[in-house]
Amino acid sequence: MKLISINVSMPRNVLYKDRTYKTGIFKDPVDGPVLLGKLNLEGDGQADLKNHGGFDQAVYFYSLEHYKFWRKKLNKDSLPPGLFGENFTVTGMTEENVFIGDIYRIGEAKIQVTKPRSPCFKLNMRMETDDFVEVFIKEEKPGFYCRVVEEGFVEAGNEIILIEQGNIEKSIKHVFHFKHATKNEL
Repeated sequence: MKLISINVSMPRNVLYKDRTYKTGIFKDPVDGPVLLGKLNLEGDGQADLKNHGGFDQAVYFYSLEHYKFWRKKLNKDSLPPGLFGENFTVTGMTEENVFIGDIYRIGEAKIQVTKPRSPCFKLNMRMETDDFVEVFIKEEKPGFYCRVVEEGFVEAGNEIILIEQGNIEKSIKHVFHFKHATKNEL
């Protein structure tokens, strides 16, 4: 497992459907070591602190393995790291093999997996379409959030080391599927 790209942005105003929204979803890769603090990465921010960020959503992970799928699905030759609003683009960590409660070491930092991402309309804004959130949910490739157990510097290229296994009955995929399948059946 490896950290491929660190992606950050500060909130900015974006026009979408004739309305201006403040968002931090437009992430760009950064070079060099970055401090991962208790609430986020240095240089990163969230516009809607009620639904994004905080201790249990300090950093958002997304698998590079999913990029191949999305390139084909979206008919794109390439997609930039951070496209899905993730802070960490990683390899070897998918919804099937990451579990709620897993603890990992990345560089100087230690993180713990808390929950899958539940996308909001701002992902539609980022992808410039009205239905991407529905497709994203259907494909069950949400990525996941983590809390920061120990602050420290991280850098693209860092190995990601599992320190402690979480609840193996609660993979990210299982929790995401249960949440959204149940919601759709109501």
